[in-house]
Amino acid sequence: MLTNLDLNRDTDDLPLRANTNHILVRHYVLDLTVNFDRKVISGSVVLFLEPCSGLGTKAEDDIGPGARTLEAGGSRDVSVCRSRDMDTVEDGTKGLGETTTRMEKMFGASERDGAEFQALSAVGSQTAAETENIQSSHSWETTSDGDFTLVLDCCDLDVSKVEEVDVTSVSSMVASERSDVSSVNPQAAFIQNLISVPSSRWRQKHQLFLLCSRAHGAQDGSSLHFQRDRWSLQVRKKGVATPQEFPRALRICYETRPTGGSVRWTKDQDNRVCVYTAGSPINNRALFPCQEPPVAMSTWHATVRAPSECVVLMSGEEQTVPTEDGDTPFLIWNYYVTMPMPASTFTLAVGHWHQVTAEIPPGLSVTDYSGMVDDGICCSHGDYPCRFTEQLARSQRVIPHRVFGPVCLLQKAQGVLKLLPQCLAAAHTVLGVHPFPRLDVLIVPAGFSSLGMASPHIIFLSQSVLYAGSLGSGENGLSLCGSRMCHEIAHSWFGLVIGARDWTEEWISEGFATYLEDIIWAQAQHLSLQETAEQSDLKALLRWRRLSDELQNSEEALQILRPNMENTGQASESGSSTVKHALNPDKTFMQVHYLKGYFLLRFLASQVGEQQFIDFFRLFVKKYHGQLILSQVRLYTINLIIVLSSQVMSDQLVMLLELLLEEEELSTATVRALQRTYNLQNQDAEVQHRWCELVVKHAYTRAYRDVEHFLVHDQAMGVYLYGELMVQEDPEQQALARRCLSLVTEQMDQSARRVVEEMVL
Repeated sequence: MLTNLDLNRDTDDLPLRANTNHILVRHYVLDLTVNFDRKVISGSVVLFLEPCSGLGTKAEDDIGPGARTLEAGGSRDVSVCRSRDMDTVEDGTKGLGETTTRMEKMFGASERDGAEFQALSAVGSQTAAETENIQSSHSWETTSDGDFTLVLDCCDLDVSKVEEVDVTSVSSMVASERSDVSSVNPQAAFIQNLISVPSSRWRQKHQLFLLCSRAHGAQDGSSLHFQRDRWSLQVRKKGVATPQEFPRALRICYETRPTGGSVRWTKDQDNRVCVYTAGSPINNRALFPCQEPPVAMSTWHATVRAPSECVVLMSGEEQTVPTEDGDTPFLIWNYYVTMPMPASTFTLAVGHWHQVTAEIPPGLSVTDYSGMVDDGICCSHGDYPCRFTEQLARSQRVIPHRVFGPVCLLQKAQGVLKLLPQCLAAAHTVLGVHPFPRLDVLIVPAGFSSLGMASPHIIFLSQSVLYAGSLGSGENGLSLCGSRMCHEIAHSWFGLVIGARDWTEEWISEGFATYLEDIIWAQAQHLSLQETAEQSDLKALLRWRRLSDELQNSEEALQILRPNMENTGQASESGSSTVKHALNPDKTFMQVHYLKGYFLLRFLASQVGEQQFIDFFRLFVKKYHGQLILSQVRLYTINLIIVLSSQVMSDQLVMLLELLLEEEELSTATVRALQRTYNLQNQDAEVQHRWCELVVKHAYTRAYRDVEHFLVHDQAMGVYLYGELMVQEDPEQQALARRCLSLVTEQMDQSARRVVEEMVL
């Protein structure tokens, strides 16, 4: 539960207010216009919602005091919210292919494109005048605490209207082609069916989302009511008590503020105004109302109107070609993603950027067909069009890439364009399939507060990494640029396609990216083993000096890799939580999480060998891509790889098996691999005991003979194994327990026999 302290400006913890345990946003459709004169972004976002099952009826624990109330459909200029008529849906959808007039064509041949994390920076300010410049209304008071409340993370936004979207026209079009769209609540059933469309039809699915987003608001007279406080937007529909009854499609009309914390308005190096998402610690809640907790994974489509002389760069799977916006001086840019990702990974940059051109030296192969061999590892994530399953993606060493920047830096930025394919190819050699199908690199304005920031499909790069000399003056001058690009590229795997479930565990991405930066950069330079080792040792020495300095000159509380300790990854009943120290300005510039994580991984690599450790990275990525993890998962897996790669002792196997016994689920393939690798049935009795417990817990029937052998020949240690066989209530296991007892009953110690008979008989 959030208290008053959580809403205090002076606290350094960031509240995540969204009630993600009650209801989830599955898809966003943004329709935005960039206004350079007023330095605002205005428009709407349509949310497609899916309620979670078995949940409560309200989210009162997440509603803080001091909220300002507004009525849905307030009196602010509604032109902020541009809802298009259904017959103009073809406009601005070139990135998804032409929209057809018949829905059966939309359910035709399947297509596929591939398909995430932003770093942190600075919070924008909010003046008292801005805070009060919101219309107040008593309409919120007409609702009750018994009404279900949708809670969204929101800050520094002027919301003018929230309405239910009437998708009847779209569902009717589909129903005319398909007879299975019927329900007591046909609109809810239609949205649920749309969310459930398989990834093989992702293009048609996104087109339907677009059609729905451009439908009119509901005209049944039952308006939605909302209020906004410092950190959230809350929406209710009077008389709706559960998430299951709540509308499935909402349109929120709003406008950002010039000083909003999620986007930065500034001037580029050519003294031209631009705007970009600067990696704020409040993430994107001041760009659009959203669900910020990482567990709220969603897809999105964004239509952005910007002045025709500007370039719009965004997270998106295809290089978009802008279209004219009628007779206005604007162009329309469309981007989309099909991989569900946290809303914090949405990235936007609008400015007078120019694309860098340079002659790339020939000879670099962009494909490697040795990577097309199927290693038998299946995806463990939800259904989306995954590049890891594509044979062509496995062979693609260098994905399509572009570099943008202001005119005055185009010549210096040629070094970036020259290095980029080498770094991409090296990353593929080290880590395998590129998780994303393309990459843009933008040289951001001088005020950008870090050397780089990785997001899906786009990297922001500081001008500080650009080499001041000429391109022909040797590779050493490009070292900072190359190593930084390798760091940001590594985030595609560690930080984006695999993310932290708890944002306080940033070492999960930064520690791994820092460690991999050296390996990928050495590969890109084609260094010998000795040169690689020397470069790595020198980097380690420099990092150790930096870490030692930080440890001596920073708060101890900010030095902990897991500040939430045993509560890491936990949230309230509604799904709300806080990010510890996220708003502490000192933390923004600290590298302790980068460096502690780096040295941990460097130590582990020294124990097992660097190549074995890299092999582990590739296996880890193949298993966990598309998922959120906690460090317990990663450390457990690292421990497993150490044991697999070392000469193991009995105690090591006992520890490994005890850790595995704490896991709720283990695949049959994993259990079989353990048995085959370690010949567990022939180890000492301590190891065999844990092995038999693992066999029983996961019902690995192939090894029931090992359990029988242990109970017959190691009676001194097997008494409580009988209880585990019986408590599972598995008839085959219970029969095994009775059979083993019958085999040893005459030999068994009397006391032991009585205990076992009480359990078994």
